[in-house]
Amino acid sequence: MPLKPQQQDLLKKLPGVDTMIERLSVSSDYQEVPRRVILQAIRLTIDGMRSAIIEDRLHIPDLDLLDGMIDERVGKEIKARMTLNLKRVINATGVVIHTNLGRSLLAEESLAHITDIASRYSNLELNLETGKRGLRYSAVESLLCDISGAESALVVNNNAAAVLLCLDTLACGKEVIVSRGELVEIGGSFRIPDVMEKSGGFLKEVGTTNRTHPQDYTRAITEKTGLLLKVHTSNYSIQGFTASVSLTDMVAIGREHAIPVMEDLGSGTFVDFSKYGLAKEPTVQESVAAGCDIVTFSGDKLLGGPQAGIIIGSKHLVDAIKKNPLTRALRIDKMTLAALESTLRLYLDEEKAISRIPTLRMLTMSKKQTNVLSDLIIKKIRELDDPRIEIQSLDLFSKAGGGSLPLLELPSTCVAIRMAGLSTHELEQRLRSGCPPLIARIENDLIILDPRTLQIDEPDLIRDALDFILRNLKP
Repeated sequence: MPLKPQQQDLLKKLPGVDTMIERLSVSSDYQEVPRRVILQAIRLTIDGMRSAIIEDRLHIPDLDLLDGMIDERVGKEIKARMTLNLKRVINATGVVIHTNLGRSLLAEESLAHITDIASRYSNLELNLETGKRGLRYSAVESLLCDISGAESALVVNNNAAAVLLCLDTLACGKEVIVSRGELVEIGGSFRIPDVMEKSGGFLKEVGTTNRTHPQDYTRAITEKTGLLLKVHTSNYSIQGFTASVSLTDMVAIGREHAIPVMEDLGSGTFVDFSKYGLAKEPTVQESVAAGCDIVTFSGDKLLGGPQAGIIIGSKHLVDAIKKNPLTRALRIDKMTLAALESTLRLYLDEEKAISRIPTLRMLTMSKKQTNVLSDLIIKKIRELDDPRIEIQSLDLFSKAGGGSLPLLELPSTCVAIRMAGLSTHELEQRLRSGCPPLIARIENDLIILDPRTLQIDEPDLIRDALDFILRNLKP
């Protein structure tokens, strides 16, 4: 199909790459931008506009406007290419351990230690006393043993890796007995049976989905049995007609048959949350005290540290795990180690841990505290003095998140808003597209801002985000 005269004129007026480079070179906005980024932005923009003209999708009433349109599009493309993909967001969802938003926030002590270790040389694998090569795990092993009561400890890059490494070491080529009610799947399609298969162990299911008894384990044990595995169902709960075998009973069965017992706690916590008015969650210390041979759990969930998979237990078994060649492939780096060590040191004083570790502080925040923060958010928004915003406070609930404490509802005073001229979903999208992005939740056609997961400077940022949307909202 032949081109229209206007299409031909537009194509002729498209500038060449060299012309665009010369035009942009006089702008101070692009002096620090790498040449390759500018070239890519120009070529992408020109090629896109050429295709739009040929397909008759670009209509300009005045040809003189074309240069300005090209400059604007190139500028936006350069800005997009120079913007970091991983960015800070405002979590107003009320989900404390939000997997999509990076899970646990680190304590200030951890941030300072990471900066110090990452920006300088460190004794990562140097024993300062002997002057010889040391082990990186020594920085946290004694701390983990002191807090948990375990004999030995090892840290890898996440809990899935910890489970895989333990199974590969202790049960490769052997049967692993697990209750059917504990064959969990967590985010990212991580399934216990799949990890079992990858480790070389053979899954042997016992009991039923809702009820498993001690005799189910004893009847299943053969000369091929290598491990009894208990998996804490931290991301779901079966209620009603149920029965499960306690860790203490499993340890007794294991001792009787000389078979090690491993427990995957998943989230894992050093704090008894029932002391703070929350639901009881089994602690790492309780698993060790029950005599469990190996316990695995995450570092970036209820622990409130960096992403890590923590393995603690009997020294002879942990030593065997350390010697597994997979251990090197799954090891943590110096920044993770720095963050984990400084987080663990806070646990030496539980009161300090509750106040300094953001995850613990947010989980134990009272309804009264959320009410104070909610009032502050409302005050900040009302400073805009704009009748297009409808605002109210609502008594709702926050969640622990991260596959932790699935039944826990944390009472919270939230802020609900509507904005005239925008649907709730349009407002949510604009907040999410802001700088920084503000992530809220929608309930009953309202934008819900939960103060439990907000940081100290974020009420001001919420006000600024809404102000920006209002100023750019068409009348």
